Amino acid sequence: MSEIVEEIDSPRPCSRQGRKERDLHATEDDWMEAREIAARLTLTETRDIMTQVHSLHKRDPNFPLFTIEKIEHFIGNPAIFEAPDEHLAQIEEMKIEAALVTNNSPYAEVRAVVENTDDPRMPCSTIRAWFLGILFAAVISFIDGFFDIRQPSIYVTSNVPQLLAYPLGKLLEKVLPNVGITLCGVRHSLNPGPFNKKEYMLITIMASISKDVPYTNYIVWMQYLPIYFNQPWANNFGYQITIALSTNFIGYGLAGLCRRFLVYPSYCVWPASLVTIALNTAFHSDGNVPVADPLKKTWRVSRLRVFTVAFALMFVYFWLPNYLFVALSFFSWISWVAPGNIHLSVITGSDSGLGLNPFPTWDWNMVVSCLDPLMVPFFSTFNFFVGSLVTFPVVTGIYYSNVYNTAYLPVNSNHVWDHFGQQYNVSSVIDEDGIFSSANYSAYSPPFLSAGNLVVYMFFFAIYTSTITYGILYHRQEIAMDFRDLIDSFRSHKRKHETRGRQILDVHNRLMKSYREVPEWWYFVVLVMSLALGVIGLAKWPTHTSPAVVLYGIVLCLIFVVPIGIIRAMTGVEVTLNVLAEFIGGSWVEGNALAMCFFKTYGYVTCAHALSFSNDLKLAHYLKIPPRFTFWAQMVPTIISTFICVSIVQYQVNLKDVCTEKAPYRFFRPGINTFFTAAVLWGTVGPRRMWGVGGQYTETLVGFPLGVLVTMILWWLGRKYPNNKIIRNAHPVVIFTGGLIWAPYNISYIWPAVPIGWLSWVYIKSRYLGFWSKYNFVISAAFSAGIAISALVIFFALQYKGIELNWWGNNIAFKGCEGSGACTLEQLRDGEYFGPRAGTFH
Repeated sequence: MSEIVEEIDSPRPCSRQGRKERDLHATEDDWMEAREIAARLTLTETRDIMTQVHSLHKRDPNFPLFTIEKIEHFIGNPAIFEAPDEHLAQIEEMKIEAALVTNNSPYAEVRAVVENTDDPRMPCSTIRAWFLGILFAAVISFIDGFFDIRQPSIYVTSNVPQLLAYPLGKLLEKVLPNVGITLCGVRHSLNPGPFNKKEYMLITIMASISKDVPYTNYIVWMQYLPIYFNQPWANNFGYQITIALSTNFIGYGLAGLCRRFLVYPSYCVWPASLVTIALNTAFHSDGNVPVADPLKKTWRVSRLRVFTVAFALMFVYFWLPNYLFVALSFFSWISWVAPGNIHLSVITGSDSGLGLNPFPTWDWNMVVSCLDPLMVPFFSTFNFFVGSLVTFPVVTGIYYSNVYNTAYLPVNSNHVWDHFGQQYNVSSVIDEDGIFSSANYSAYSPPFLSAGNLVVYMFFFAIYTSTITYGILYHRQEIAMDFRDLIDSFRSHKRKHETRGRQILDVHNRLMKSYREVPEWWYFVVLVMSLALGVIGLAKWPTHTSPAVVLYGIVLCLIFVVPIGIIRAMTGVEVTLNVLAEFIGGSWVEGNALAMCFFKTYGYVTCAHALSFSNDLKLAHYLKIPPRFTFWAQMVPTIISTFICVSIVQYQVNLKDVCTEKAPYRFFRPGINTFFTAAVLWGTVGPRRMWGVGGQYTETLVGFPLGVLVTMILWWLGRKYPNNKIIRNAHPVVIFTGGLIWAPYNISYIWPAVPIGWLSWVYIKSRYLGFWSKYNFVISAAFSAGIAISALVIFFALQYKGIELNWWGNNIAFKGCEGSGACTLEQLRDGEYFGPRAGTFH
């Protein structure tokens, strides 16, 4: 290891570097670059810049509080401007801070992996980039689409194509000749030179877009199969491709129109994109600056070598918790003492219980299942944990007090149950045409939810009102400013550069001015065409669904897409609209499960797609990929993947015994069955019977006002105590999101991330910023890629062939109550049932 680290015998450079990192929250390289620019700033320019910085970031938890305090002292002290010679040190520091903001990103985590320079001459949209991008898009969409109905399913994550694209790109660089053609004055060569970072990222974007199967495929399966709605006409290719293209492309229209809200602002960091860029940087970075680590040693190893070593270690290690010693993943060691003890299982179980366990797992995949502690800011991880911790006694209280008859059910199940304690049979409440039957319902049972699931729904209600309230209170000025910019962009007399002029232009915005922007009307056309396809799909075929469902779903998305986009861009935490879409859709089209599914598709999936595409746009923004190249790199692979996935369904529905116990290739449809259950429960039975007047879960609607109240209280406390670290870092929406961890997950899925996140984002980042900036996101990318590749190898080499290891280390985690998940606090005798008496519910 001598070539990697060396002892530091004296405090010479590292001591000074450490002080700069702590005082300015910048590495040595960032500080030296900013100092040169700062020398050219006047005092007036510095004051204007820092006034705008304070306005934008004073409530920003990602921006250092001590920097905000210094800015407030600077702009609020008239003596500095009256007698500048007496405050030279403070003025110099503020000039350097102003230079950091305007010549780079305001955030150290962005500066860690994103370069603040660009070469517009660097080839990007090359023939080899498009070849590899389309190849990966086709292969990934085929694998994920073909095995989507398999149990267990097989899918390729975005880490895999990103990892494979680099060696393939370098191979093409070596073997392809430098020959090509010239079109419109631009030469397009098979080999324009070294395979570069822009080509690499363009391929990554094209590949990542294709990993999701069209959501409408689930609707088609549900319609076509005889065991569900038995509508053979749903196998019509025109119908399937129309609704699939509609739902896939609406997200692009919204993402493009929301660029001013979610992509251009510097405070929209998009933490997930930084990990993707870190891998890109590891392969393409030329520099290797020595950095000091917490052990007082200097690391000289490159990012690429750290990635390779971390990737190899995780690839090997993941065999333990995933195959050789599964108990390391669900490390419920407390419940192993007495596997049949219901109380130990309920409180400490990692699989079926609530997961209160100081050492719940040794599996990195489980650690990052909710949040990656190396990727998202620590305040996000901790707020999420606080939400789960606060709701823990709520779940246990509901369960042990048997409120809503929850003691007769598993404590933390996400299934819906009947009053016999069995999973709810939705087929028992519909007639032969798939329509809700009141008589059948009265003769069967109302639906019941577990204690954990009840808390999840209550906090879902809270998170929606909290999101809207948060957007209004915390970001109303930015949203209003960006909305005016959006309106101005459609006015021909407004110059294009003015639409960004009302915000501080960091260097990434300025560098992107070198490229022609995608006009808003391009995205607007995509949106209109997608809406038209949706209306045609619902109107032309007998879906028994009003085309207005498309518009109502889009309205729901438009209301939420900006606030939840800002939240995700700043915190790395995603708010999904699935429950709200089911709740509103089921109430609006009660009795029509199919209409509710379409409402959910256009209200929830569209918004999720818009945010995913916005993340890709930010990736391109950070890498300085010309916007028009990004536009087509999103459109073309989406068309290809949509046709591939729909064609796969056309083939699979004709397979003999598909989606039955005799299905070939294990095509047992587990996801479709879950989709059908949710469709009938919320679309046919309807939320009115559960949450309406007289409904058994009406009290959980308190979540709606609770979301508003908590958000307003934290906002008021933030205004009253703006420099209180705890209040400044308290994020109401993320706290409520932590309350969604239950059913089927639990506190053991978030607790291990807390100490790791603190070590990375608080301890190391604040003391050894250079070391953290160089390696943190690279290690996160390496671990994720190692797990993805290792899981694929294990599956195809062993699990696919049914080769399993049967020993104590793989069995103990699933013994007794923890393994079965069937132990309940209260039991029914033969012939008994709980809840309302038969005939009293309708």
